[in-house]
Amino acid sequence: MASNALLFVIVGKNEPLYEYNKVQAADSVTRQNYFVLHSALDLVEKAAYTTNNMYLRVVDKVNHQQVSTFLTAGNVKFMLLHGGKSEDSIKNFFNDVYELYVKLLMNPFYAYDTPITSKAFDTRVRAIARRYLS
Repeated sequence: MASNALLFVIVGKNEPLYEYNKVQAADSVTRQNYFVLHSALDLVEKAAYTTNNMYLRVVDKVNHQQVSTFLTAGNVKFMLLHGGKSEDSIKNFFNDVYELYVKLLMNPFYAYDTPITSKAFDTRVRAIARRYLS
């Protein structure tokens, strides 16, 4: 797999709420990336009990790719599949997206734990990804 693969997913209680796939790859590669993120969910739950930090760092490594995770106070998981970006840039990315997510939650027209369909949210997440993960 390409080391520049980047897949960001916000996972709620029962389903993905938001997805951003930076690299458009073959269908089998995309499915494998989603599989890696999905399989890391158990590791996220395990890591959540070992620390009080929201940023859980790298929870899984597969084929030169790493899964970094940020866990919100409401148990919403921000998961990033990447090819080995720096810890500082990933942490800054998660913090900025978390700030954006909190602003979305304060919107009275957004229902908690439902898919995020806001184009403004998507545009801002993409800009944050370009800033920290390019």
